[in-house]
Amino acid sequence: MSCQAVYENKDILINAPTGTGKTLAAFLAPIINFANDIKNGFFTTLYISPLKSLAYDIERNLKKPFRENNLNIRIETRTGDTSNYQKKKQINNPPNFLITTPESFALLMSYENANKYFSNLKYIIIDELHSIMHTKRGDLLLLNLARVSYFSPSAVKIALSATISNDTKALEYFSNSTNKLCISPKIKKNIDIDILKTSSYIPWSGHMANYAITEIYTVINTFKSSIIFVNTRAQAEHMFQNLWKINTNNLNIAIHHGSLDKNLRIKIENKIYKGEINCVVATSSLELGIDWGNIDLVIQVGAPKGITRIVQRIGRSNHNINKVSKALLVPTNKFEYMECLTVKEIINKDNLEEIPEKEGSLDVLAQHINGVACSNPFDSYELFKIVKQAWPYRKLSKKTFEEVLNFVHNGGYVLKSYQLFSKLTKNKNTYSISNKNFIRKYRMNLGTIVEAEVAPVYLKNKKLGYIEEYFINQLEKNDTFLFAGLVLSLENVSARGIEVKKSGGLNPKIPSYIGGTLPLSSYLSKNLIKLIKNFESYKLPDQILSWLRLQEKVSSLPMEKGLLVETFSRKGNKYIVCYTFQGRNVNQTLGILIMKRLAENNCQPLAFVATDYAIAVWSLKKFNKIKSIFNERLLKDDLNSWLKNTSILKKQFKKIAIISGLVDRKIPGKLKTHKQVNFSSDLIYDVLEKFDQNHILLKATKEEALKEMVEIEKIKNFISKIKDNIVHNKLKNISPFSIPLIMEFYTEKISKDKIID
Repeated sequence: MSCQAVYENKDILINAPTGTGKTLAAFLAPIINFANDIKNGFFTTLYISPLKSLAYDIERNLKKPFRENNLNIRIETRTGDTSNYQKKKQINNPPNFLITTPESFALLMSYENANKYFSNLKYIIIDELHSIMHTKRGDLLLLNLARVSYFSPSAVKIALSATISNDTKALEYFSNSTNKLCISPKIKKNIDIDILKTSSYIPWSGHMANYAITEIYTVINTFKSSIIFVNTRAQAEHMFQNLWKINTNNLNIAIHHGSLDKNLRIKIENKIYKGEINCVVATSSLELGIDWGNIDLVIQVGAPKGITRIVQRIGRSNHNINKVSKALLVPTNKFEYMECLTVKEIINKDNLEEIPEKEGSLDVLAQHINGVACSNPFDSYELFKIVKQAWPYRKLSKKTFEEVLNFVHNGGYVLKSYQLFSKLTKNKNTYSISNKNFIRKYRMNLGTIVEAEVAPVYLKNKKLGYIEEYFINQLEKNDTFLFAGLVLSLENVSARGIEVKKSGGLNPKIPSYIGGTLPLSSYLSKNLIKLIKNFESYKLPDQILSWLRLQEKVSSLPMEKGLLVETFSRKGNKYIVCYTFQGRNVNQTLGILIMKRLAENNCQPLAFVATDYAIAVWSLKKFNKIKSIFNERLLKDDLNSWLKNTSILKKQFKKIAIISGLVDRKIPGKLKTHKQVNFSSDLIYDVLEKFDQNHILLKATKEEALKEMVEIEKIKNFISKIKDNIVHNKLKNISPFSIPLIMEFYTEKISKDKIID
């Protein structure tokens, strides 16, 4: 069916369970037609992958049958790991099939005469569509797809996914054609999912699953090969070390995450492919599309946080539609046990969550306009029409487009006096790049993922990967820490990076990574509360059952359509605990606003902690108007004044400034330090806030901060839903549910004169 649709020039979405052969189906038409398409050596097929590891996997899986069947198809990969020599060769002599990422595709589109380079393109394959839908990476990809469709209007787009719940919306997202089709076969992938059965005590709090290490090791011993997925790089390093300590059977255990050096990652991937690894501990770096049929079991350590994510991870096990994918969930605390049970129930019912929609980001649009100018001069009216063809920008007004274009042109009203920001020259409606140095800067800084400030880690002359600077700043010489599966000792911090040596230290520190935590999805949290409320209907371990019954006895359980608030005193402090189940972002915002409310009422707030499930705030004095905390005034009066006095806007502006090209992270021959980048972005922010408050990037910053970091709409809906149904339990002692909150590490403390730094 897919080949027939391609012959009819239809754009296609193939939405089918993992292991059903989607990738092969997508490549069938390009392979069948290769004799006609490439007789003149044409570049006909572009495959776009969200992950480098997936790109390498596809290349490896296609080259073998090509060789075996004597198919004279040249297939190559182009990612950030590809050598400059190879990239230059691909520009002058492109392969027939090119496998790349959204960022490398955008780079190719910035080269001179990109219109000619892509002129013979017939097939564009977008893999794992769900992973980039309604993200800034998706914005960048769709802008370039709209432009390449303008060069090659007959090129067919084929998108693949296993976890999209709404086919129609997904098809509209990536295809602006009126001739399109969704192929969604009624195939069910069998999944055997279970939660670790343990006689050990599941802790009330924590995120490392230390209680279950021996049992996890026992499990991986019974399978030939397995992947242990964790949610953060810190968890990966910790889990790997703990497994090695008890590896009495000398299993081949590896570690894989995004901070490792590319050579280490590729080496591990090749060993997994060849079946030489018994178990790999990994983050999301291995969760998409990897076709390793020899993986027998997937273990998820820590709460999955979202249905789509865990389904993708489970799909790495027995990656074949005729085999059963086996998964074992290992909660790290009691709350996570209930989350794991919720996930198991939803997956068994074959339900998936919808991806929240977003409009196209203006900083990404600015980056794209810059890239277009690097390629060729453009007509502004023509470019506006092309941009509107990209789904995220379909509602973009001419006025907003011109504001963004004007920013790329000269920086805007205040900044246009500085040559540094005048990237384009204008002749009537035609714009072109003003200086070739801007082309180089654009290509060095392209992308939508603003990484935390990192430094390379060297063991003698071997680069192990990258570690975040803020973590290293906490260490002194000879301090030990875990990285790349090793216990390392800090030797020196030099111009080339972090120099280390191997160590036998018994208590190494674990690097934490900014942005490493995964958000709890709304769909999952809604079902989680429902399950907790009806826990007696489930066959639960005795320790979980007694925990829930004790909570019900001492206080009560959270409500589906309301809010449970507990107050109690402990060690002289007055506690307020709110079980919102709204995710960490919303709870962080609510926690700060509640602190501000308590300060206004002279309650002398001390600190708060926010998890995905709840907020705990404590103060020296008691706050008596509990039910009045959550009302519209919390947002109307407090939010704007609070935002102005926090670093949130400046942090968001920094990201937008980097993505839009206003501030460069990299310049020829040098990587700026985070202090230099912060200074530049903070200085520009202050100038714009004072002299040009209508600047397009300032407006984008405030909108994004409210939508993404503060999640204002979610907070509004929450307050509206619960304001008339708040249950306040005045307790004599701490409740079972609140103990994990009081034990959390991530507390936000305040000084006497400031609510937040």
